[in-house]
Amino acid sequence: MLITKNTKIKYSDTRSAVKYAVEMLERDIAKCFDDDSAPSSEIRLIRQSGIADEDFVLTAADDGITIAADDELGFVYGLIYISREFLRILPFWFWLDQKITTRGSAEVKNGEYRPVKPAVKYRGWFINDEVLIMRWAPEGDSELPWRMAFEALLRCGGNIVIPGTDKNSRLHRQLASDMGLWITQHHAEPLGAEMYVRRYPGESPNYFENKDRFHGLWREAVEEQKNMKVVWSLGFRGQGDCPFWAQDTSGRYDTDEKRGALISEIIDLQKRMVLEKVRNPVFCTNLYGEVMELYDDGHVSFDDDIIKVSADNGFGKMVTRRRDNHTARISSMPAEPVEHGGIYYHVSFYDLQAANHITMLPNSVDFVNHELDEVKKMNMTDFWVINCSNIRPHAYFLDAVAKKWNGMDISDGSQSVEFARDYYDGSEGAAECLSTYHDAMMAYGAHPDEHCGEQFYNENLRMLANHIIRGNMPKCSGMEWLTGDMALEKQIRFFCRMCMTGLVKLRAYLDKCLEVSAALDSRLFDSTILLQAKIHYHCCNGADLFGKAYGHYKNKNWFKAFMIFGDAAAEFEAANKAMRDSEYGIWQGFYFNECFADCKHTAYIIKKLMGIAREHGDNARHDKWYREIMYAPEDRGVYTLLVNDNHMEDWDLYLAAKDRIGEDKYELPIINWK
Repeated sequence: MLITKNTKIKYSDTRSAVKYAVEMLERDIAKCFDDDSAPSSEIRLIRQSGIADEDFVLTAADDGITIAADDELGFVYGLIYISREFLRILPFWFWLDQKITTRGSAEVKNGEYRPVKPAVKYRGWFINDEVLIMRWAPEGDSELPWRMAFEALLRCGGNIVIPGTDKNSRLHRQLASDMGLWITQHHAEPLGAEMYVRRYPGESPNYFENKDRFHGLWREAVEEQKNMKVVWSLGFRGQGDCPFWAQDTSGRYDTDEKRGALISEIIDLQKRMVLEKVRNPVFCTNLYGEVMELYDDGHVSFDDDIIKVSADNGFGKMVTRRRDNHTARISSMPAEPVEHGGIYYHVSFYDLQAANHITMLPNSVDFVNHELDEVKKMNMTDFWVINCSNIRPHAYFLDAVAKKWNGMDISDGSQSVEFARDYYDGSEGAAECLSTYHDAMMAYGAHPDEHCGEQFYNENLRMLANHIIRGNMPKCSGMEWLTGDMALEKQIRFFCRMCMTGLVKLRAYLDKCLEVSAALDSRLFDSTILLQAKIHYHCCNGADLFGKAYGHYKNKNWFKAFMIFGDAAAEFEAANKAMRDSEYGIWQGFYFNECFADCKHTAYIIKKLMGIAREHGDNARHDKWYREIMYAPEDRGVYTLLVNDNHMEDWDLYLAAKDRIGEDKYELPIINWK
């Protein structure tokens, strides 16, 4: 049979998820086919008992296609199957600008089609750290990014989502549920309840003193979601994604035994709250960060039917995450296969130290494949939730992990070729840039997962700059995770030397991407793969220049320090400009709210150091450097008019000096102008 512009979808199912999926396929048909005179055909949806949940049977015959299923996700996946297999609409069509070529029809051979059974029961995304999409309203529609995120997840075979963080999770969970997805919750927001400090601002979130209030919030959350499909997240961490004992000064929870006992008690209480309202509920608890350490030491216990969700460290390695300067690296894997197990896994992470948020995971697909194989060996296949952040920068790894949860193996070689085939016109150059990305990334430690995302250059540099500005600071304690215990000057040298060394590979990688860009002439390549290369290179180069400027600053070479700090700031501004220049069409404004790495803010902080260097090197009237830069040599000694123009602010003075002084000849007085 043929699918054409005149194909109609016949259904009587009134559930919202089926309606969404029907509208999606109708939209896809309208995009793909352009022959108004093509023959008509039907796609029929038939409810048939006995078919397993989420399964479908698709039968093609001369008179049309029949999709038989017994639940809403069965129909959703059946309609998506048609879109993918016969219309060739890809999972990330929206997020990666798939070029859809119109044609007259698509032929479907008669016969029966069945889906491949997924390898993971509950599989999906956590739309976390979503600062880009929460301020982006393409075509004036602030909900569109969320609809497209949930659609992409369904197209990847996913069935569960944490639909945002904090306020966003409550704002968008009804839409996610309406589209057929299961809902689960952030490990810092048990049961999806409102944060205590938001309901009771200004009051301490002390559980011991406010049990009734906490219980009230939890009961409200159960009531609000009792009619949705939910995997209920049980547990107790602090407000703001940190341990609760960090905010409790009473001393009641001053030992691991006391902390674990309270967490165990609360898990049991929350479970009973859900059982009062929901038939046959599904539960999970997140063994995340410090909770994993407590559980591993035997201080946390709970019922066997609760899915135990272990987490990676934010860099794809299944060990506990680093918290500030504490790096335990305790394995988050069980010693033997478990009955109910799952994972919370990151392809994007925000740790204020070295992780990736606007660039890809800095480790290899081979590495991820190995870690997920180990997860499968331990039977941890009840629940996989992947931190997907803002989706577009991470589509490569999201696509890879989706293949894994659908039962396939992945590798750098196969994933790069397949992804380039799907989204970059089969470019061998694009495939090479994808497969070698991790090789260009700097290592901050000896372990194979310890590679730098863009936060490394930005977060650490801002902390170091803060300590320089404050003055008389012996060291930056927040850098000890990287440098160990050493004086501030040595920490700066350690950090900047790392960047200087790493710059070589990043420059070579950027050059390769620029070469591919010139040959490919693809706006998508330039705004994704090339953009990430630019972000890494400019930020790393800025950090290297920051170190050089600081050397002159310490030696009181004030003008050189001023100028090279300016060069460093310009590099971070170049990274921000690369992001904003990558916006086009529907992507206008996508990077407007890039406030995590926040390269523009790094430039702002460095400019403060420019000002300090100027206060030391210029005179109190701010006319000495101005005269030497702006005046001709024969005019510098004439003071009939002290200045001829408004006083120049630091950045204007820097730009004027760059225009008049040869590169890297930052000496005053100026002898020869360019």
